Amino acid sequence: MSSTPRRLWSLALAGGTAAVLIGCAPIPSDAPAPTTSTTNPAAPDTSGRPSTSAAPGPAARPDAPRVSAAGTPRDYRKDAATHLYARNAERIYAGMLPPNLYAIGVLQVDVDRNGDVTRLHWMRAPSHAPEVIKEIERTVREAAPYPRPARLGRVTYTDTWLWHRSGKFQLDTLTEGQM
Repeated sequence: MSSTPRRLWSLALAGGTAAVLIGCAPIPSDAPAPTTSTTNPAAPDTSGRPSTSAAPGPAARPDAPRVSAAGTPRDYRKDAATHLYARNAERIYAGMLPPNLYAIGVLQVDVDRNGDVTRLHWMRAPSHAPEVIKEIERTVREAAPYPRPARLGRVTYTDTWLWHRSGKFQLDTLTEGQM
């Protein structure tokens, strides 16, 4: 396959992923049901009937984790990578990476049933770049909560971080490749 069709395929895949992300907004379970009433909610009820509206519940968490249907850690890795990309859109290296990267690291992440990170374990740390190690760990922890691994209960997944000198990155799971 030549590089032009491969690039087009990568762009199409990235566009499809973006479309899926846009359509997968979480629906919090504690959010009030939408109403179809056309009355003014600020106006007092003068009908004499008992009110059927529920008291306002707690504010929905804007970062409430969605649910992952992944059946294997490898499948969950795709959900986690997509989640990380969504949380760090401005930090993702666009396009094919150059041949010489600043750092490459392989990190295992343990996620509990609520989507919280419980442990990080470096399988291959970029020891020549301790600032990258700290930044990756911070990025992973700040992205929590991750999609809840509903079928797995809890999960340990592994991904490879491809780090550019600019501080931007790609994950091997969603990489656009290397020149």
